[in-house]
Amino acid sequence: MPLRNDAGRMPWWARFAAVLVVLVGLFFLVAKADLLPGLPNPFAEKTKDRSGPVVLKSIQDMSRFEGAKGNFQVVVDLQNDAKFLPDAIRGNRTLYVGAGTVNAYVDLAKVGKKGVTVSGDRKSVTLRLPHAQLEPTSLDPKHSYVVSQQRGLFDRLSDFFSSIPGNEKQLNELAAQKIQNAAKATELGTRAEANTRTMLQQLLTSLGFTNVDVSFSSSS
Repeated sequence: MPLRNDAGRMPWWARFAAVLVVLVGLFFLVAKADLLPGLPNPFAEKTKDRSGPVVLKSIQDMSRFEGAKGNFQVVVDLQNDAKFLPDAIRGNRTLYVGAGTVNAYVDLAKVGKKGVTVSGDRKSVTLRLPHAQLEPTSLDPKHSYVVSQQRGLFDRLSDFFSSIPGNEKQLNELAAQKIQNAAKATELGTRAEANTRTMLQQLLTSLGFTNVDVSFSSSS
């Protein structure tokens, strides 16, 4: 069937089909780029977990006492701009709430030979332990979320074939670093040392020691 008549024009059904294809393409583009909020996304994905069984690789004996844990929350306001383009064209700004924990522990494996002194009558014991340390921040994915996100046109188009925000990793790393820095300024280490001292005093007292002296130093 010819697509053009004698006058060189496309028949009405061919023009209708071409317009329909263009409209459908625009619909998919607008929905995927999220240019009109509320419009259903025809590229929405369904997640199927096809993971294999968990394999135990190794077991390590722990020789540390976790004496305190801090729960933190931070609001990250991250903005990326293009130097010569307006934000509506190129750039994004994201408000992200990051929640995580930091544990403070005393590493008992680092206690040297001179770190434990027992009296001759086995009534007194002196312990010199290393100072408490902080573990890396552990982010809680269930309580960490994006509050709002503004993206320029180019940023929307770059995410056209991706359902994962491009700055997700950057947001997580920034939130974790801010929480870690905040934890260093708290009394987590002091609290962990106090709880470690109490635990050891109770333990050694139950073993018959009447005087238990626990101190912390940079070297033990």
